[in-house]
Amino acid sequence: MDFLRPAGWSEALAAKAAHPDAVPLTGGTDVMVELTFDRRRPERLLDLSRIPELRTWETGERTVRLGAAVPYAAVIEHLATELPALALAARTVGSPQIRNRGSVGGNLGAASPAGDSHPALLAAGAEVEAASVRGTRRIPIDAFYTGVKRNALAPDELIRAIHIERATGPQQFAKVGTRNAMVIAVCAFALALHPDAGTVRTGIGSAAPTPVRAHDAEDFLAGALAGAGAWERPGPLAPEVVRRFAELAGAACRPIDDVRGTARYRVHAIGVLARRTLDWTWDAYRKGLTPCA
Repeated sequence: MDFLRPAGWSEALAAKAAHPDAVPLTGGTDVMVELTFDRRRPERLLDLSRIPELRTWETGERTVRLGAAVPYAAVIEHLATELPALALAARTVGSPQIRNRGSVGGNLGAASPAGDSHPALLAAGAEVEAASVRGTRRIPIDAFYTGVKRNALAPDELIRAIHIERATGPQQFAKVGTRNAMVIAVCAFALALHPDAGTVRTGIGSAAPTPVRAHDAEDFLAGALAGAGAWERPGPLAPEVVRRFAELAGAACRPIDDVRGTARYRVHAIGVLARRTLDWTWDAYRKGLTPCA
């Protein structure tokens, strides 16, 4: 196995262009596990840990540009106000050691349907900045996941950053696991209220071949809120609205039975998480709380 270690971004892109099969490595929290258990044996690893720009972030007026190698711990410590759902998701990732090494960019590269950051990215609205020697492009998060552990990156592309909309309303993330910590999600759900646009976005993890949004649930809730004038005069949500939102969220799932849970349980659990996160976010909105994790 060859170990490529570029000293800068342009050198990394050149290496990826010359060796499209090279597997990018930053924190190594996914790749090293696969190597240890002999689930993967690539001919080359492309170590990006010496490229400091991948570990920086910029907070703009409307978006946060998050470098691909920014660790979860930094998201929790520095970006909980701007990206509350992502910060909540980051808190559920592994152990402190993993949170100090693992990154959102690495999670995207692995594209596991159980990745903790994916529901939050879908709910917040994100774009993946992909780069190669041919240039740079942005991939909307909804188009990024193409299959089980597959993404829309071309063979010669690397993830440079993630552009995520700053929260304009309350956000939440919740997941179900077989224990309380250091666990792969049985299923996960994120919800973001966007009162400036009068819209709702969701994200579902580990309940379909790829991370998905519950579009019908989003449209239903946004319509119910608008029809009741609730954005301007927020009151308690009608029980039938909460119930229908949960049903539609569960209907968006396409789960399987596996060692962590059954398909039937995942559909049920997503409905429960949808109800809970809706209660939490709407309560925060009614109280006029600023976005926070």
